[in-house]
Amino acid sequence: MLISEIFYSIQGEGELAGVPSVFVRASGCNLRCAWCDTPYASWQPEGSPRTVDEIVAEVQRHASARHVVLTGGEPMIAPDIRGLAAALRLLGYHLTIETAATVPPEGIACDLVSLSPKLLNSAPDATRHAAWRKKHESTRWQPAVVRAWLDGGYGFQFKFVVAQPGDLEELAGMLASLRRDIPRHKVLLMPEGITPEVLRARAAWLGELCKASGYRYAPRLHIELYGNQRGT
Repeated sequence: MLISEIFYSIQGEGELAGVPSVFVRASGCNLRCAWCDTPYASWQPEGSPRTVDEIVAEVQRHASARHVVLTGGEPMIAPDIRGLAAALRLLGYHLTIETAATVPPEGIACDLVSLSPKLLNSAPDATRHAAWRKKHESTRWQPAVVRAWLDGGYGFQFKFVVAQPGDLEELAGMLASLRRDIPRHKVLLMPEGITPEVLRARAAWLGELCKASGYRYAPRLHIELYGNQRGT
C-alpha cells in the first residue's frame, strides 16, 4: 500500500489527545476537502509502497509506543489495510482508525474508530474543481456505513470539523438521521484551522456552543505543540 509517512508523536485530537502514538498515514483519499490539512495524502497523493511487514517493522522501532493510529487520506481505501490492522492487533497495540466513514468496517481490527463525516463546509470549489465537487458531495455522508461502524461493537467517537456556528444544525441532523443512541460526550467538535491563532479565535464561540449543546470541545493539540507541519 502507498504510505505517505510513519511517525511517532502525540495524538492531538479526540478522546486520546495527549497519548504518545505511532501514526501510519496511508496516501490516497476518496474525498477532496477544501480545507484538507494533509493534501500530500489526498489532493496530491505521495509516498512509497510498503508491505504490511515493512510497516509493522517501522512501528516496532518505537519500542515505548502501545498506541497506533491508522490515518490518511482515507485509510479504509488502502489495499491490505485489514491485514495491517490484524497484524498490529496480534502484537497487542491499541488501534485507532481515523476515517470519514465512507467505507464499511467489514470486521476490521479496531479498538477506537474516529468517525469524521464531512459537513457542507468541506466541499471543494465548484468552479475550480467541478468534477471533484460532484464526487465529494455524493460520497461524504454515508449513513448506512456509519451505522455499520456503530453496530460493529467498536469503541467510537465522532469528530466534526466546525467552521461556523451554523454547522451545528447540520451535524445534529446528520446524527439524528442515524437513529442510534449516541451520547453527547461522544461527539467532538473541532474548530477548522491550521494555525493557533485561527483555532483560538474559533474556540471562543465553539466552546460556548459546546456548553449550550452538550457536545465535547476538541482542541488540536498537535498544532499548539508543533504547528502545522508533517510528522507531528
